[in-house]
Amino acid sequence: MTRTVYLNGEYLPETEAKVSIFDRSFLMADGVYEVTSVLEGKLIDFDGHLARLERSLNELDMEKPEAFDDLLEIHRKLVELNDIDEGMIYLQVSRGSAGDRDFVFPDPEVVKPTLVLFTQSKPGLANNPVAQKGLKVISIEDIRWGRRDIKTVQLLYPSMGKMAAKKAGCDDAWLVEDGHVTEGTSNNAYIVKGGTIITRDLSSDILHGITRAAVLRFAREAQMTVEERPFTIEEAQGADEAFVTSASTFVMPVVEIDGAKVGAGEPGPVAKRLREIYLEESIKSGI
Repeated sequence: MTRTVYLNGEYLPETEAKVSIFDRSFLMADGVYEVTSVLEGKLIDFDGHLARLERSLNELDMEKPEAFDDLLEIHRKLVELNDIDEGMIYLQVSRGSAGDRDFVFPDPEVVKPTLVLFTQSKPGLANNPVAQKGLKVISIEDIRWGRRDIKTVQLLYPSMGKMAAKKAGCDDAWLVEDGHVTEGTSNNAYIVKGGTIITRDLSSDILHGITRAAVLRFAREAQMTVEERPFTIEEAQGADEAFVTSASTFVMPVVEIDGAKVGAGEPGPVAKRLREIYLEESIKSGI
């Protein structure tokens, strides 16, 4: 079935949507993006994703697309047109196309941003069987640029990390810088020790995850102890539990790190409970 996508003010069949070869997202990775989950036809954490999108645009001195204030309506329309019950909506904004290649930013008064949205139908997203067995991860050096707090389309190294994990017979990779875990390739990383949830504190070193913020809020509301600080791979291997969070995986247990079992080598009670709480509360508050 051909999807309907959104491109610069038009709803089009995916086969008809075209972007210039001179678009700066293609030539310079000069673009930002967001991914919003859909559960039971509802948008999850939409306001958080919209706020982070605005922040990313501001940090890169990029103009908002003209349809910025209509993004909720556009998201809902795409859910309707593509009959999405469970899945994702991907949004990308680039600085646009000046009709040629140049390192210098084009004049925003002349060149307008490119705005693209498309859906991905993922039945069973909430009941992903992987959550019952957990992920196996490897560690790799974090050599990304220094502004990981901006959600840019510069995703080559995270892709390479996922491929390295796949080659090793694992599911994902955790990135390590100066001896400490920053985050996963496309998620925030956590360990649990003695009942305390430990995750790296916010800075330009990691993405300020929307799911992260919600999960930590729910954890504190459930009287769980949260400590925001860096941790090492060795500390993670000796933890009682480990897990990751993202818009596409929600809360996903990690059961093995660099070949060493975490805890009992199976999803632990904290990760399981946080996943239950997140799904229940997010669906309840979805729009």
